[in-house]
Amino acid sequence: MVKSPRLKKELGFFEVYAVATGTTLSAGFFLLPGLAAMEAGPSLVLAYLLATLPLIPAMLCIVELATAMPRAGGVYYFIDRSLGPYVGLITGVGTWLALILKVTFALVGMGAYIALFFPGLPQKPLAIVLAAGLGAVNYFGARKSGRLQIYLVLGLLLLLAGFIGGGVPALESAAFEGLFDVEVTTLMGTAGMVYISYVGVTKVASLSEEIEKPEKTLPLGVFLALATSVLVYGLGTAIMVGVIPIERLSGDLTPAATAAEILYGWWGSLFISVAALLAFVSVANAGILSASRYPLAMSRDQLLPGRISHVTSQGVPVISLLLTVASILVILVALDPVGIAKLASAFQLVVFAFVCLAVVVMRESRIVEYDPGYRSPWYPWMHIAGMVLPFFVVWQMGWPAILFIAGFIVAGTLWYFYYARFRADRNGAIYHIFERLGRLRHKGLDSEMRDILKEKGLRDEDPFEDMITRCQAVDLEHEIEFGRVANEAAERLSARIGLSVNDISDRFMQGTRAGGTPVAKGVMLRHFRIPDLALPELVLVRSFEGARVNYQNPVTGLQDSDEIHAFFFLVSPLENPALHLRMLARIANRADDENFGQVWIAAVDEHSLRDIFLRHDRYLTVPVLPQSPASVLIGKRISEIDIPEGCRIVWIRHFDEVIIPRGDTVIQSGTLLTVIGEPNDVNVFRRKYHA
Repeated sequence: MVKSPRLKKELGFFEVYAVATGTTLSAGFFLLPGLAAMEAGPSLVLAYLLATLPLIPAMLCIVELATAMPRAGGVYYFIDRSLGPYVGLITGVGTWLALILKVTFALVGMGAYIALFFPGLPQKPLAIVLAAGLGAVNYFGARKSGRLQIYLVLGLLLLLAGFIGGGVPALESAAFEGLFDVEVTTLMGTAGMVYISYVGVTKVASLSEEIEKPEKTLPLGVFLALATSVLVYGLGTAIMVGVIPIERLSGDLTPAATAAEILYGWWGSLFISVAALLAFVSVANAGILSASRYPLAMSRDQLLPGRISHVTSQGVPVISLLLTVASILVILVALDPVGIAKLASAFQLVVFAFVCLAVVVMRESRIVEYDPGYRSPWYPWMHIAGMVLPFFVVWQMGWPAILFIAGFIVAGTLWYFYYARFRADRNGAIYHIFERLGRLRHKGLDSEMRDILKEKGLRDEDPFEDMITRCQAVDLEHEIEFGRVANEAAERLSARIGLSVNDISDRFMQGTRAGGTPVAKGVMLRHFRIPDLALPELVLVRSFEGARVNYQNPVTGLQDSDEIHAFFFLVSPLENPALHLRMLARIANRADDENFGQVWIAAVDEHSLRDIFLRHDRYLTVPVLPQSPASVLIGKRISEIDIPEGCRIVWIRHFDEVIIPRGDTVIQSGTLLTVIGEPNDVNVFRRKYHA
C-alpha cells in the first residue's frame, strides 16, 4: 500500500489549547444547567464535578497514546493499532458521529440565544450557512482554522471571566441549602447527562499528526483546557444556582443569559448571549476540524474507500472534510440532532473505556518502539477504573442509550465483515500479547511504530548533541573488509564501555540480530545495548573507497550486498531502549536526506563529520574575528566569558588545530568556537557574539 501524504505540522500550544477548550465550553454551560436542574436541583453543581471522574482516566490515557502515536484519527487510530481494525472501525465511526452530532447540537443550540433578541430570525438556515462557512475556513488548512479558534476562545473566556467575576460576590448561601440532599442514583444520572460537557477536551488528539512537538504541546494544552473547563463549569453553575431561583432555573434553556440579566441587567444578558454564540461557533469550528480527521485515518487503513484519504498540496483532507460537513448539513435538515446527540454521548463513554484498555494492551505488548512522551499514572488501577466507570454511567442513562450502542455495534459489524475485513491486512498490538502465549502477532505494527518514532525525533532531554561531540570519527582511505571496519570501531569504544575489543567486534558482526542493516544507500548502522552504561556512545567511520557488506535483506529475506561509505556504531544503555531507538532514528533520518552522501564525502575533517548530525537550533559555530561581534572575546579565558547557562563551548578550532576547551583556555583571533545547548540559550549566544 502506498504511503499517504502526511498532514502539515501547523498547530502550536495555543491552537491545541483553543481547540480542546473550544470543544468543551458550549452547550454544557449555556444550555444544559437548566435541564440538569430539573433532575438534581441545586445539586447540579455536584453533578458537573462528578461528571469529570470517568473522563480523567480516559483523558490521561488519550494523552499517553497521542504522544506515542501522533497520527490523524486520534482515538480511532489508537484503538485500531491496539485492539485491531474491527474494534477500531466501530469506535472510529462512533466517535466521528458523536463529534458531528455535537457540532449540529451546538449550531441548533444557538437558536435559543438568538431568539432572545431576534425572535423572527429563521434559525435552521442560519445554522446551515454557518456550518458551510466553517467548512470553507477548514478547507484553507489547520493553521487558519486553528487561528480562528484562538480568537473565538479568547473572546469567550474574557466574557466568561466578567460573568464569573461579578457573579461570585453575589452568591446567596441560602440557595445551596439541600446541596447534598440528593439520591445517589439521581446524582449519577444527572452526571451522565452533563458528561457530554467535558468530552470535547480529548478531541484534539485527532489532530496530533498536525501538532508541533506533540510530546510537550499536547499534554500541556489538554490538561490546561480541562482545568479551565472544570473551573468555568464549577463556578458558572454555582453562580446560576446562587442567583436564579431553582424553580425558574429548572427547564430554562438560556440559564447563563438569565443569570447575567439578574446580575447586570439587559446588557449582561446581551454580553453573555454573545459569549454563547462565540462558544457555539467555537465548538462547531473545532468539531469540524477534529471530526474531518477520522474518515481520513480510516480511509488510510482501507476501512473506508481510498479516495477519502486524499490530501491537498496544502495538507487539507478535502474529501474527508466535505463528507463531514455534508453529514452535518443532512442532520440539520432531516434529523433531530438534540435527541441523537444525547445517545451518541453514551457511545462516547464506551469508546473511552476502550481507550483505557488500549493503554493496557500497548504496555503489555512490550513493543519496544512504543515510546510515549507522557505516561498515564497509577498503572494499572486507574486504567481498570477507566474501563469500568463508563459502563456504570451508561447503565444509569437507561435502556435507550444501551440499545443505541448495541444497534451501532451491529451496524459497524456488518460493514466490517462485508467490506473492511477483506481489505484490512493487519492486527492490533493485542496480538503481541498473544504471541507471548504462543499465538499470532502482526509484525507490521513494529515497523509502523518505528516510522512514528523516527518522525517524532528526539526529545529535548536526549543527550544527542553530547554524544555527537564526544564521538570519535575515523577516516579510511583504502578499500577494506567490513570485519576491519568493525574492529576499528571496537578499539575506540572498548575503554568507554568496558568491554573487550573482540567482544564488541563480535556483537557488531552479528548482522541483523544486532540490528545491522543499511538504512539508506551506502549507509550502515550497527548497534547494541549493554547494562550499566551511563550515556550512549557512538563511532563514525567514513570509507572513501567503500566496503562491501553482505547482509540479509529485511524485505525479501534473501542475502544481499552493498557498498558502504558511512558506518555508524552505536552502543546505548540496556535500561533505556526507547532512548536507543530515538538515537538510531535521528541518525537514520539524517542519512535519508538526498544530499547526505555528497555532504558526508565532502566533509573536510572529523569535526565536519560531526557537524552533519548536530541540530541547527542546538548548535552554533562562531568565528572570532577582529571586526565581528565576537571580537570582544579575543584574549579572554573561557571562564571569563558570559555564557548562557543552558549552553557550552565544546571545542575550539584554530586553523588546523582543534582544542578541547578548559576554563583557562584563551580565545585567539581567527578561531572558530563550536557551541551546543538548549535552543533559547544558543540563540542568546548567537545574538551576542554572532553576526
